[in-house]
Amino acid sequence: MPVLGLGTWENDEPAQCTESVANALDAGYRHVDTAQIYGNEAAVGEGIAASDVDREDVFLASKVWIDNLAPEDVAASTRESLDKLGVDSVDLMYVHWPAGEYEPAETLPAFAELRDDGLIDRIGVSNFEPEHLDAAADALGEAPFANQVEMHPLLRQEELREYADANGVELVAYSPLARGEVLDDPAIVDIAEKHGVSAAQVSLAWLRESGVTAIPKATGIDHIRDNLASVDLDLDDEDVAAIDDLGRTDRQLNPDFGPDW
Repeated sequence: MPVLGLGTWENDEPAQCTESVANALDAGYRHVDTAQIYGNEAAVGEGIAASDVDREDVFLASKVWIDNLAPEDVAASTRESLDKLGVDSVDLMYVHWPAGEYEPAETLPAFAELRDDGLIDRIGVSNFEPEHLDAAADALGEAPFANQVEMHPLLRQEELREYADANGVELVAYSPLARGEVLDDPAIVDIAEKHGVSAAQVSLAWLRESGVTAIPKATGIDHIRDNLASVDLDLDDEDVAAIDDLGRTDRQLNPDFGPDW
């Protein structure tokens, strides 16, 4: 999986979404993340088509919303997502939350059937805690390929990182800038000034060096390029220790249907 992707949550103005996806791919991104509930799959697909990058070079991910997690709805809604995206398959399809119609023993075999049919290449989950991951692995007979969760220097997800390392699960970070909160953290600002880079780049580099794929959202070309520049930033041990010692657990997204964190 590419080490950095473009998130598209709240990028729901069609023309802007299409432009930002095309710009990101042309700038060098090769991973685009969307979801049924974002309401922008069609615009994302148009952005991929409008870019100079071939579809087979794009790692494309979407997510099945909680209302569509009954087996028959998994299949029908995924086909609808593919139609909107204008593609024959996606590289990764997630269970968006362990909520709503989600039942591991019923939902996940429906995802496996989609994989067998060639409509999805990999099965992922999102917002899962270790107990949910264990149940998912039991239902699938294998660990999910990826778990997408909120993660950033202010919510470091140590337990999930240990689980991912031990079980071969890719960890993907949404809200990797804590909805802008990391940009004002003094320790991160100090590290950014030390390297002559943005605080956003420091946060994204820390995630990469933690073995995590970040998917920051960005619409303007300047932010798209600034985030991408994080792949060239190498933090030293002192930098990493300063971030690891922050000791904050600032969760930005906690809906009432989410897990009992």
